[in-house]
Amino acid sequence: MSRTLFDKLWDAHVVRELGDGWVLLHIDRHLLHDLSGAPALADIASRGLSLQNPELAFATPDHVVSSAPGRTGETFAPGAILWAGLKRGAEKAGVRYFDLGQTGQGIVHVMGPELGIVLPGTTVVCGDSHTCTNGAIGALAFGIGSSESVHVLATQTLRQQKPKRMRVRFEGTMAPGVAPKDLILHLIGRLGAAAGVGYAIEYAGSAIRTMSIEGRLTICNLSVEIGAKFGMVAPDETTFAYLKGRPFAPAGALFEQAVAHWRTLQSDVDAVFDREEIIDISAVGPTITWGTSPEHVIGIDGVVPDPALAPDSVSRDAWQQAIEYMGLAPGQAIAGTRVDWVFIGSCTNSRLSDLRAAADVVRGRRVAVGVTAWVVPGSLQVQREAEAEGLQHVFQNAGFEWREPGCSMCVAANGERVPPEARAVSTSNRNFVGRQGPGARTHLASPAMAAAAAVTGFITDVRSL
Repeated sequence: MSRTLFDKLWDAHVVRELGDGWVLLHIDRHLLHDLSGAPALADIASRGLSLQNPELAFATPDHVVSSAPGRTGETFAPGAILWAGLKRGAEKAGVRYFDLGQTGQGIVHVMGPELGIVLPGTTVVCGDSHTCTNGAIGALAFGIGSSESVHVLATQTLRQQKPKRMRVRFEGTMAPGVAPKDLILHLIGRLGAAAGVGYAIEYAGSAIRTMSIEGRLTICNLSVEIGAKFGMVAPDETTFAYLKGRPFAPAGALFEQAVAHWRTLQSDVDAVFDREEIIDISAVGPTITWGTSPEHVIGIDGVVPDPALAPDSVSRDAWQQAIEYMGLAPGQAIAGTRVDWVFIGSCTNSRLSDLRAAADVVRGRRVAVGVTAWVVPGSLQVQREAEAEGLQHVFQNAGFEWREPGCSMCVAANGERVPPEARAVSTSNRNFVGRQGPGARTHLASPAMAAAAAVTGFITDVRSL
């Protein structure tokens, strides 16, 4: 019987059928961070339980630690207890821990792939909904809750219900000035933020096959913003080349054996999906959000929609509320809107290729008067590689702040916030009300588009620079 990639990964990890569509899955990798990992480790310790497989868990602080240059785990005082709890809990439980200043530290969804911890065919969980990012490697990766995290630590298994399967094919070639972030924002805008609820999405098509792993990570990262718990890309030669030589990936003959298996991790040619969408990317330009949901998307040459033209009363009310919160007006051109803040970072767009794309726009220019602009690398490795290329000088010479790796202003859990009613162009993944701070107005965009906004002071079509 023909199977999708998701079917193959799911079936390979079923420990037991539980009935009514539920199964017990074996979990291969458990990623822990300071915000949810520290409480999970404390919970399991308080119950007197031990970890089933501590060697399959990996921990690093990212959410609640400061990104200020020279920071320590105590720089952001309210987060210090979580940082210390993760460090203490991981070390006591025998979990590999990457502390601040150590190679391997970074945003959990950045460090996992770059260290080779995440491999094709593995099941990967983390107490963070953007764990779907890791599906770009060909893994079955998904976010879990606090009680589920404790269950995985204690048993290395998890009770799950199998979702339906969707395939999204991005076909064509990206035009100049267009990035993977634009493609996934376009998809969310076209289908809606709830289109993926109940589905696992496989991304395929000619654009995916020619895309770098870092671009695929960006695509999969926003799977949860279309409502899907899982996003994935079938592993290929690009995947194998990316993983070769990574510290935790197989080496030598074992790597070749692994590749032979990984080549089998493809959807069968005649596999049937419950839903399939095809996107002609030749029609996609630089894309940005105007409202308070990732589905509130328009092209850079678009205008803020009129709620009177909404397809239904629910959308009309949501559009009206979003426009009021964002301080915009129906029919207003999004290009030319004044910007106060620019944030380049997050598990969506903080990798080396993202920083290179932004630096290409910034080089030789200055941050506009009145704009505060930050670059927060996704990991210590990204930071070091960018600094080896001199990218930090490009940003600093232009007036950006060059900061330490972490989630920072994406979720603002570490106290780094956009001020109330200030307008930010952000490379992060959510533009919810208050996401970057109470009253903050967030427009999601690619690194190049964020850089263009920083140097002009306005939401700007990067192709015009």
